[in-house]
Amino acid sequence: MFSQISSRLRTSAVAVAALGTTAALAAPAGLAQAAPTDTAPVAARSAGATQTSPTTVTKAAAPAAWAAGTRAYLVITAPGGTSAVSGAVTSNGGSVFASYDAIGVIVAHSTSTSFASAMRSVTGVQQVGATRTSDVPADAYNPALPANPAQSATTLTESNRWDMTQIKADQAWAVSTGSASVKVGVLDTGVDDQHQDIAPNFNAADSASCAYGKADTRAGAWRDVGTHGTHVAGTIAAAKNGKGVIGVAPGVKISSVRIAEPTSSLFFAENTICGFMWAGDHGFKVTNNSYYTDPWQFNCPDNIDQAAIIEGVRRAQVYAEGKGSLQVAAAGNSNYDLANKTTDSESPNDSTPVTRTITNACIDIPTELPGVVTVAAQASGGAKSSYSNFGDGVIDVAAPGGDGATGVYSTLPGGKYGSMSGTSMASPHVAGVAALIASANPAFTPAQIRDQLGAQATDRACPSDTRCKGTTTKNGFFGEGAVDALKAVGGSTPPPGAYFENLTDVAIADNATVESAITVSGVTGNAPATLKVGVDVKHTYIGDLKVDLVAPDGTVYTLHNRTGSGTDNIVQTFTVNASAEVANGVWKLRVNDNASQDTGKIDAWNLTF
Repeated sequence: MFSQISSRLRTSAVAVAALGTTAALAAPAGLAQAAPTDTAPVAARSAGATQTSPTTVTKAAAPAAWAAGTRAYLVITAPGGTSAVSGAVTSNGGSVFASYDAIGVIVAHSTSTSFASAMRSVTGVQQVGATRTSDVPADAYNPALPANPAQSATTLTESNRWDMTQIKADQAWAVSTGSASVKVGVLDTGVDDQHQDIAPNFNAADSASCAYGKADTRAGAWRDVGTHGTHVAGTIAAAKNGKGVIGVAPGVKISSVRIAEPTSSLFFAENTICGFMWAGDHGFKVTNNSYYTDPWQFNCPDNIDQAAIIEGVRRAQVYAEGKGSLQVAAAGNSNYDLANKTTDSESPNDSTPVTRTITNACIDIPTELPGVVTVAAQASGGAKSSYSNFGDGVIDVAAPGGDGATGVYSTLPGGKYGSMSGTSMASPHVAGVAALIASANPAFTPAQIRDQLGAQATDRACPSDTRCKGTTTKNGFFGEGAVDALKAVGGSTPPPGAYFENLTDVAIADNATVESAITVSGVTGNAPATLKVGVDVKHTYIGDLKVDLVAPDGTVYTLHNRTGSGTDNIVQTFTVNASAEVANGVWKLRVNDNASQDTGKIDAWNLTF
């Protein structure tokens, strides 16, 4: 398919430095990020700690012992309906490992090869999907605590680095370093909380491990099983303390939610779900997600297992956003056009990958979920990093990720520092800027922070590269542009306008007309002449479709009328002169399918007044 320079972690190259001495690692990038086997002594082990937030997860009794052949499944019900089907999990040869009743998701384990098919016939069960093609590790039932590395002091002093000057973070610090009341969650391989540049800003009270899909709140469970998460954390909020490095928002707080499993460093769907639920319940204003959800690089809705993965993670992201948390995610390091997907030859990565044909209906999660900020990487000169994924209508913003010999310098476990390159490094720059926006505007919703990231970004035009589609203000290489930390700390810039969105999927059948509604309230007077209508319709062959905006009084504004021929998906923001319409009321997005053979869904849509 394409040359992949990283594994599930969005990192392309690594250089590790101890006390300022850099040593290049010869191992391939993906292997360089694999966590070592945990052989450190563990003072206390248990089958897992009970989640402290009862609205999120209910700890069920784990099986007495791990058994070979144990697989993990998502059993999806209506929100609030998990208790009604939990008995069927047991009676069909499974056990409830974790349960997220608020979103209707059970993480079940079973050794029975007929478990999924049996559960799909249970009343109240909407979807069931295997999250792996390999066994759940025995460590899931008696998880070892990650090692607490010995710390090295440093003689390095803070200096202005290229990545920080590129986004004007060095100028922003003179105005604000961010608020300690803003929590940023690092969902990753873990974080070394003892590091001299991280410890001042580390928030242990809201840190945990979500490996295997159930929160482990034991002290230190959040620590790094590799190096990746610690590097990401330093880029976001390394302390401004005169030593080492400075993060984009050195005044905010960092929490670690380890979602990578030890040894494999894989990030399975149940781990991501647990992480997002934790973020929502623990008040994280922003989370950083520099990974894709294993084992599928792209999850396809026509696959029964992958469809459940998409739905489970999507519900968890919606839950987190509803609680005030914005998710920022790396676009990936395959130099791949996410707006024109064709094949995937790297999945499943927990067993034997196979080459398969895919379409744009197949998505990289969490980065392509509605509401998630998708980040591309820039080199030190501002160009698109050679490895960075791209895609018109997919990339939201860009940030420094490094390229070639020039990487992003940040923290590493054990008091060390080093350079890495990748969209993994670009994403935490954006998370840091988002944290500065949240600090300056504490009442902002995730949607408003997301809008502000784009509105304040510095436009980057397409280079002379035919793969880059779009305009100077928004294109497939840079999205709405490079994020700007200095603008983020201004604090007085109003959001683009009142924002409303509907993230509920609506299926589009052949030769059918469907509608999705948004109720607008609290807006004075009429809608503007520049009403922004954001549309995310997943559908093959968009030449079949007519898409209209229907005002509260029934006036129809046509957005798309059977153009685009065989192109997949409409992911676009339309500008509508709706100044004749009263703003408040029920607005509808109407989609009419005019032919057979191709179907899809309204994935999400929004209005900005």
